[in-house]
Amino acid sequence: MSLLSNGGAQAEPLGHPVAKPILVISGKIANTNVGDTAQFDRDMLEALGLETVETANPWYDGRVRFEGVSIDKLMRLVGAKGTKVTAVALNDYVSSLPMEDFKKFKVILAMKRDGNYMAVRDKGPLFIIYPYDSDPQLQSQTYYTRSAWQVAKLIVE
Repeated sequence: MSLLSNGGAQAEPLGHPVAKPILVISGKIANTNVGDTAQFDRDMLEALGLETVETANPWYDGRVRFEGVSIDKLMRLVGAKGTKVTAVALNDYVSSLPMEDFKKFKVILAMKRDGNYMAVRDKGPLFIIYPYDSDPQLQSQTYYTRSAWQVAKLIVE
């Protein structure tokens, strides 16, 4: 069963988290599963399919292989209707990301680093990752500050 709709058809229901949610999406979204939010546990996110980004970055030595959900796909799934997303981390760090970045740069919400789930002490459970090596423009403080780790909430505005 597909979680995404085809063309202009209505999206299928999101389903409900079985385990403790690791991501809550709120704001200008059309598809919800808990009140006016879309909540996801790890299994729900993995069921969407994981993308891989292998890139150097300022937080780890050398090239690192990250695996996670396409944020563009996630935004389409929840029916996001905004121009920016505010990411809120477990430590209340806030980062603002233009919605256009998600498709333009293939940004992921990484769950794994080098094949292992990321623990909270290792920037997990979710880390916004751009493919920094793919474009010199991404190797700047502008994009590094958008790359929040320990992400718990995404607010569509």
